[in-house]
Amino acid sequence: LLCLGVEPLKPRAVAELRDLATGAGLRKAADWNISALLQSSSGFAVRTTSGWELTTPGLNRISELAGPLGKASVPHVASSLRQLLGVLTNVDTKAFVLEAIECFEARQFRAAVVLSWVGAVSVLHTLILSSYLTAFNAEAFKRDAKWKPAKSSDDLSRLREKDFLEILQAVSAIGKNVKQELDKALTLRNGCGHPNSLKIGESTVAAHIELLVLNVFQPFAT
Repeated sequence: LLCLGVEPLKPRAVAELRDLATGAGLRKAADWNISALLQSSSGFAVRTTSGWELTTPGLNRISELAGPLGKASVPHVASSLRQLLGVLTNVDTKAFVLEAIECFEARQFRAAVVLSWVGAVSVLHTLILSSYLTAFNAEAFKRDAKWKPAKSSDDLSRLREKDFLEILQAVSAIGKNVKQELDKALTLRNGCGHPNSLKIGESTVAAHIELLVLNVFQPFAT
C-alpha cells in the first residue's frame, strides 16, 4: 500500500510495485504475490485497466501508516475521479479525466478546473448521442433555424456551452438545479481558461471537481 502511495499518485503495475519495494530494502517482496495481497487489502486498493491504485480508504490508510512522514492531505476528489477511470469507456473522456487528476495532484488548479470540465462535457455529449439526440436536435432547431442536426460530439461542440446546458435541461437530460450548478462550474471554467488575475485555491477546485463527479461522472459515465 505504501508503494502505491509514492508520489506521484498513479496506477502502478505489479512489476513497478515490486521494484519500489525491493529498492526500499524489502527484499522479501521479490517473492510476494502482490496482486493477491492487494486483492485481500479490505478495499484499500483496486485494479483498473491501468494498474493497481489506491481507493479513498486506501489513501486514508497510508496516511495512518506513514504518520507525519506521509502527505499532509490527500485530495479526496482526485481519488474519487481515479476510481472512475476503470469504468470510463470513452477514450477521450478518460484522457481528460486523467489529466485533470494529475493537474490537481500537482496543484495546477486552473488546469484541473478546465480539464475536469472538458471531461464532464465529453460525458454529456455521449449522453445526448446515446439517449436524447432526436429531442436535442429538435430543441436546437427551435432556438436556431440554421442548426444542422448533430450526429457526433464534434457537431455538438458547435454550440456554446451555455446554450448546450440550456438545451440539456429543456430535453430533461438534467434537472433545473443541476443545470444551475453546472452554469456556475462553467463560469469558473471560463475564468480559469483565459488570461486574467483570478486566484483560486484547493478548496475551490475540490468543490468544482466534486460537483462534476456527483452530478455528471457518477450518474452518466458509469
